[in-house]
Amino acid sequence: MTDPQSWVSTTYERLADLLAAATVATWNASSLCEKWLVRHVIAHVTMPVRLTPEQFGAEMAAAGGDFTVLSDTVATRDAALPLADLLDQLRSPELHAWQPPGGGAAGALSHAVIHSLDVTIALDRPAVAPREAVTAVLDHLAATNGTLFGVDMTDVRLEATDIAWSTGHGQLVRADSGALVALLSGRALPGGSTLPRS
Repeated sequence: MTDPQSWVSTTYERLADLLAAATVATWNASSLCEKWLVRHVIAHVTMPVRLTPEQFGAEMAAAGGDFTVLSDTVATRDAALPLADLLDQLRSPELHAWQPPGGGAAGALSHAVIHSLDVTIALDRPAVAPREAVTAVLDHLAATNGTLFGVDMTDVRLEATDIAWSTGHGQLVRADSGALVALLSGRALPGGSTLPRS
């Protein structure tokens, strides 16, 4: 079995390759993250490269202990960094080895895959995460029954169109595996499709 952390590295490297060849307009395009442009998503995922634990603690204190506030503050501020710097940080071995506190390798993989899909789906580009990585995150999100992102899985059946994968019973939702990850992460797809909120 492939080490999930190696999938993290591959995902970030491929995302960097995609954006290195992109125009500034692409960086300024909307992502699937509500109110965030592509550059905000990249500023968010590369935050561990820029903030020491002490700096993170100070940011958290300034945000009143609210991680959502911290994320929005840092993403808004650091999205203004030079694109070359953000690309370098996206390729950083430090980022590729980073794991969220208490989340381990599975948390790092979910973070990389979900946020990469926030970019690629919004830009109508193929997923940069390896298919096995997307499937692993899909399995993880389904196993939590939508609770991680407040999605209501009651009376919903999800079926992937690109792999042999399905879960649940009820109203049928068919999409490719990356789109299903986005839906289970509480995102709205470009066409407006969402899953019910719990």
